[in-house]
Amino acid sequence: MTRVVRFHEYGDANVLRIEDVEVRPPASDEIQINVKAIGLNRAEVMFRSGRYLQEAVFPSQLGYEAAGFVKALGAEVTGFSVNDAVSVIPTLDMSRWPTYGEVINIPARYVVKHPGNVSFEQAAAAWMQYVTAWGALIAQAKLSADDFVIVSAASSSVGIAAIQVARSVGATVIATTRSSAKARPLLDAGAHHVIATSEEDLAARVKAITDGKGARVVFDPIGGPAIAQLAECMSFGGILLEYGALSTEEGTFPQFALLGKCLTFKGYLYIEVTSDDALLARAKKFISEGLASGALVPLISRTFRFDDIQEATRFLESNEQVGKIVVTVE
Repeated sequence: MTRVVRFHEYGDANVLRIEDVEVRPPASDEIQINVKAIGLNRAEVMFRSGRYLQEAVFPSQLGYEAAGFVKALGAEVTGFSVNDAVSVIPTLDMSRWPTYGEVINIPARYVVKHPGNVSFEQAAAAWMQYVTAWGALIAQAKLSADDFVIVSAASSSVGIAAIQVARSVGATVIATTRSSAKARPLLDAGAHHVIATSEEDLAARVKAITDGKGARVVFDPIGGPAIAQLAECMSFGGILLEYGALSTEEGTFPQFALLGKCLTFKGYLYIEVTSDDALLARAKKFISEGLASGALVPLISRTFRFDDIQEATRFLESNEQVGKIVVTVE
């Protein structure tokens, strides 16, 4: 029997239970992993509370990221060996291939032998954030050294990853956050400029930073009224990539900025990368090389024990963190 996290109904963190289950052998294309660390994501909070794109079938498991040792290999799996240190790229279905458990089965396509200089905690904190940021900034926006990029809600794990990915290609990063309380951590994380949106005029600051040109790329998970504000900050021919909907408010559509600047607004999800073999291969190479060289360093806000999964989830929902929350498995 193996301990896993399950929930039997939608609700807050209190519905999460650690239960003993029998884990099946890996399918022919799967790798079974002894988990050492688990990375937490907001998508899992939405899934647990019934606000995700996917509905749960109870009792349900959950989780997108983990790292550990290979325990067993499916009959068709090649390129891996038992006891390899590996980490998990988010799959397309967390209820089918959950990661909140001591032993998990994951399709080999979503398993990576991470660089030896990366700890299990860092490896479990890497793939969701870097795949998301790489797919948007590099694959979609073609970010380059000549660009200014606005990273909204920059203290999130994806925000920190976006800062590092942008800096790795030489772009200038303008990070936004609600208050100046997180300004120093964001500067320490690599942002060139930080704007506290509740305390400063966003458009005026961006105009000053960019010498009036505006930012060509915006990477935003908020939406709502912020879209119109961000459009005012963009340069001619700019692209805004919307990868979330943290705001529950409707925003005014900025048609004049869109037309006047020939802007592109695009909804973006990391599955655009993970569902495409060629893109996924490029992402694995870029991220693995970045982790090995030190250009990409997962920032871990706090770690929790597996037994404290409810507390870890509550901390994730508090928005107090700068970076990733990781759960360790003994």
